[in-house]
Amino acid sequence: MPRIESVRVDLIALEPKTLRSDAIQSFVRQETPILRLRCSDGSEGVGYSYTIGTGGSSIMALLRDHLVPRLLGQDPDCIESIWQDLLFHTHATHVGAITSLALAAIDTALWDRRCKLLQLPLWKVAGGSAPKRPLYTTEGGWLQLSTQELVAQAVQAQKEGFAGSKIKIGRPHVGEDVARLSAVRAAVGPGYELMVDANQSLTLSEALRRAQALAHLQLAWLEEPMPADSIMAHRHLCRHSAIPIAVGESLYSLGQFADYLQAQACHIVQVDVARIGGITPWLKVAHLAQCHNISVCPHFLMELHVSLACAVPNARWVEHIPQLDPVAKSRLKMEAGYAIPPELPGLGIEWDWQAIAALGSDHFVHPAG
Repeated sequence: MPRIESVRVDLIALEPKTLRSDAIQSFVRQETPILRLRCSDGSEGVGYSYTIGTGGSSIMALLRDHLVPRLLGQDPDCIESIWQDLLFHTHATHVGAITSLALAAIDTALWDRRCKLLQLPLWKVAGGSAPKRPLYTTEGGWLQLSTQELVAQAVQAQKEGFAGSKIKIGRPHVGEDVARLSAVRAAVGPGYELMVDANQSLTLSEALRRAQALAHLQLAWLEEPMPADSIMAHRHLCRHSAIPIAVGESLYSLGQFADYLQAQACHIVQVDVARIGGITPWLKVAHLAQCHNISVCPHFLMELHVSLACAVPNARWVEHIPQLDPVAKSRLKMEAGYAIPPELPGLGIEWDWQAIAALGSDHFVHPAG
């Protein structure tokens, strides 16, 4: 029986290629803990997680002081058992972002190892539902951009083969959002999908107002209109909005997704593999959504989500935001508006360890020595 013998975690900071601002925050940097585990049978797995600028040191401390020590001697094939054990061990700090992000670094490494041993890519091991998924871009839709810049970048994305673009909303007056989106719609035509994202910035009354004002633009969805803990407000909005309502990137447990689905408070689930705690719970959320006839359109982390979206039958889109380019030799493959999952065994990410060493700001090895 194999056992986990050692774990190394490196924390790196990746600067965005462009300024990224939405209605409540700016994407300062991607703090990325990269976890490598080695086992007694010679097998290895690499996983990772992320923040958008704060909390990286807290994730490292939780991994170093509480989670990684419990991994040593564990059977790496028992992924579900390990995930449940670590979840219970941190029950006093869960549900929450820091705990979920730390769990994700471990869980994705275990899945990477499993897929490599099977000599299969993640998308097949996790389900193998479809060989491609439609791809939309968020990179040209940030809130600080002028209307002219939004139009130019959406048109360019359309020319490059993307099937849709996401535009941030939440300008001071609803008329500004309507004018910006109307200009983009006129430029790209009716066949190109447009999504909008309010980043939890609206009250219920304002969300109802903006959903009504934007309804004529045939939007694919309105994302995170209100604070994520406002389930009943989302339920009310879902009953009165002609635009599908998407939530999930700010939910951190299976129970939170179950509450939304039971309350019929969303039309689209945007579960994030890092913020839910790894591949193990991500698949459970996706299958739960399938039971409710709800589509999954995962948030961020396209290098992982392309495989997970192709693993399950109810995934609809992959979001394109490039971020791992400085530390990965592999690139997301796109063909005719579709994202294609990697066929490499494992997660399908070819890490550039020399670049990671150069960018690393902190690391630890357990056991030390």
